[in-house]
Amino acid sequence: MHHCAEKKGKPAWLKKHLPRGGDYARVTRLLSGAKLHTVCQEANCPNMFECFSKDTATFMILGDQCTRHCRFCNITARPPLPVDPDEPARVAKAAMDLGLHYVVVTSVTRDDLPDGGAAHFAAVIRAIKKMGQDKDQTIRVEVLIPDFQGDIEALKTVMDAGPDVINHNIETVADLYVQARPEAVYQRSLDLLRNVKRLNPDMPAKSGIMAGLGETRAQLEKTLQDLADHGCDMLTIGQYLQPTRNHLPVEKFYPPEEFDDLADTARHMGFKKVASGPFVRSSYNAEELFQPA
Repeated sequence: MHHCAEKKGKPAWLKKHLPRGGDYARVTRLLSGAKLHTVCQEANCPNMFECFSKDTATFMILGDQCTRHCRFCNITARPPLPVDPDEPARVAKAAMDLGLHYVVVTSVTRDDLPDGGAAHFAAVIRAIKKMGQDKDQTIRVEVLIPDFQGDIEALKTVMDAGPDVINHNIETVADLYVQARPEAVYQRSLDLLRNVKRLNPDMPAKSGIMAGLGETRAQLEKTLQDLADHGCDMLTIGQYLQPTRNHLPVEKFYPPEEFDDLADTARHMGFKKVASGPFVRSSYNAEELFQPA
């Protein structure tokens, strides 16, 4: 494995100007007061200032301690805490307090729970939708879910709650799963996306992939084709950034033009919506991606 990329430092297109304004501080205070986690903060996302300044956040439910040890992720792997039954109501209230019309909900992976946390996802979706109805507002909910260890009943539990988009990230190419996602299974993630369409052909299925972990262009295109063949409609492609020295190094920084080229390739494969760029993350500009073309 090469370590040259991390020593070179980030290229110019990966330098981000932080937006000014009080909205970032307001969102941070609100989330802290509600005792809520965001994947934005836990993963130290480069878009956090921008999204918080636009009253956008991705809520992370089921705690902040993950049962898996993916080598690209900045979320801590520790023994998880009990599920908090009050969390759905707190997420729904925070979404309303932030004035959100589009809410993204994700979680750590909870392999310790019999249903992987599916019922809790469903409770959060229903709480947000109900609060929207009570205020006579349409609130759309996108869920970024773990693989539930392939349990289709768990997936059905989430879908029965009526989310607007099911997102599950493939993350990387098949050949890199052993080093990047040792506790995940490439085909299991593809099967989850196919099962979304089997359960509800009209449900948008979304996935995301990181570029720069050492994959070849051919491997990347094979993964995009696999996603398309399994019913994935919406796609995000972004640059992998090494969170700490203990994580996998960046093998390649893709220039913006290559992300544009990958987007064209994906559209030709039949993806309806594609966001591809150095700073693109799974829920970055999620509402804009959802809107009709």
